[in-house]
Amino acid sequence: MNAMPLSIVGAGLGRTGTMSLKLAIEQLGVGRCYHMLEVFLEPEAPAQWEAVADGAGPPWEEIFEGFAATVDWPSATYYKALADAYPEAKVILTERDPEAWFASTQATIFNRDFSSPSSTFERMIAKVVGTMFDMRMHDRDHLISIFKRHNAEARRLIAPERLLVYEVAQGWGPLCAFLGLPEPSTPMPKTNTTEEFRGRVAAAQAQATPS
Repeated sequence: MNAMPLSIVGAGLGRTGTMSLKLAIEQLGVGRCYHMLEVFLEPEAPAQWEAVADGAGPPWEEIFEGFAATVDWPSATYYKALADAYPEAKVILTERDPEAWFASTQATIFNRDFSSPSSTFERMIAKVVGTMFDMRMHDRDHLISIFKRHNAEARRLIAPERLLVYEVAQGWGPLCAFLGLPEPSTPMPKTNTTEEFRGRVAAAQAQATPS
C-alpha cells in the first residue's frame, strides 16, 4: 500500500461512538479508517504504539500506511501531535454524556486489570490509555473529570474552522457538511453496543491468534 496523508483525525475518546464514526467515514468513501480494532488485527501494532508512548515510536506514516483517517484510541491520545503532523487534516471530536460514557467504559474497555499487564498489547493499553487517567480506571469522578478536560482541551487547541464537535446521534448532516460530502440515503451506522463490543473483541482476538 502507498503511504497517504491522513485527512481526518479523531480526537474523541473510546466509547463515544468511534466505531460508528469509523464505519461512517469508510462508507462515505474517504478511505480506510484506523481504530483500536486494527491494533488487534495487526501483529506489529501494539509494539508500535507502545514505542509511541515511550517517545520513540515509528513515523506516523508507517503506522497509518494504507489509512486515510484515524479515530478512537490509541490515536486519540495523540490527536494534537497528529493534527500538527497533518495540518490539512480535519479533526472530529466525538462527545457523549459523561455519565453514560463512564458507565460504558466500565462495562467494556476498562473492564480489565490495568495494573499488571502481561502482554505487549496490555502494556500498550496501560501506557496509552491507563496513564491518561492515572491508572484510576474505576474512579468515577476522576474519569469524568479527565474526560471533560480532554474534550475542553481539544476545543481550545484545534482551530474552530478545522474542528467538528460531534455526537453520532446527530446523523449524517453535520458530518457530511463538515467533510463537504453528500449525505448517503442509508441510515448512519450505529454499532458497538456493549454486547457488540465484546463480540468484536473476541472475534478480533481469535483472528489474531495463530491456530
